[in-house]
Amino acid sequence: MIKAYQSRCQERVDSALESLFQPPRAELERLYQAMRYSVMNGGKRVRPLLVYAACEALQGEIERADGAACAVELIHAYSLVHDDLPAMDDDDLRRGQPTTHKAFDEATAILAGDGLQSLAFEVLADRRRNPQNAEVRLQMLSTLGNAAGPAGMVGGQAIDLGSVGQKLDRAALETMHRHKTGALIEASVLLGALASGQADDLSLKALQQYSRAIGLAFQVQDDILDVESDTATLGKTQGKDEAHDKPTYPALLGLDAAKDYALELRDQALHALRLFGDSAEPLRELARYIVERRN
Repeated sequence: MIKAYQSRCQERVDSALESLFQPPRAELERLYQAMRYSVMNGGKRVRPLLVYAACEALQGEIERADGAACAVELIHAYSLVHDDLPAMDDDDLRRGQPTTHKAFDEATAILAGDGLQSLAFEVLADRRRNPQNAEVRLQMLSTLGNAAGPAGMVGGQAIDLGSVGQKLDRAALETMHRHKTGALIEASVLLGALASGQADDLSLKALQQYSRAIGLAFQVQDDILDVESDTATLGKTQGKDEAHDKPTYPALLGLDAAKDYALELRDQALHALRLFGDSAEPLRELARYIVERRN
């Protein structure tokens, strides 16, 4: 089921994303090429899938979630472009292809990331792409801004960079990953719920519990794959965490215990959805997929 759902949602969000990369002026052609390259060069589209699945879990119309789906993928892509830069993780591969600063140059990559970040909020504020009322659009903009900024993803990256060579305890490691990875995943689910037009306090609380569990599970599985997988399968350089002496769950807990923790988080996510019926089945499948994926 999840593969068919993933294919359908990927096709939908890719079509919507493709329409965003038409340069308004000839002088901006190279910048827009770099932006497009950073977004349209593959990817699992997990965050847009979560947007769509959360919207449908509340029985919202899927087209109401297109703007939010695009916005979270644009933020995710921008973060990868900047993470890969020599000043950050200094990586040459992303999704099996040269990273943006290798395919273009460092200055263009920085500007492309900046452009993608700004474009995400432009899309979310545009009523043509995000047909919610003004109050809900403002709530969605605030949700994404909080998740993407220093209180969320950017703050997590800062903690990560400051933790190289350090021995973090479990609480500190969880704090880092709830910011760096979990915040945008949580926002994806909440934005999908808000886009549905059917969200209430009870459903938002349940979906927040779900998203916090899968957000952390996603990072735990990433850490596991960095140990167990290979560069060709991952589409990025395997073993970078260990090589850079970064704190990870396998390093802290041991590989087997990290796997057990990923499964525990999956079960927490599934339990959080107990209030929902069959309409939340894609969310349940995505929770299972996150801890079973191999890249």
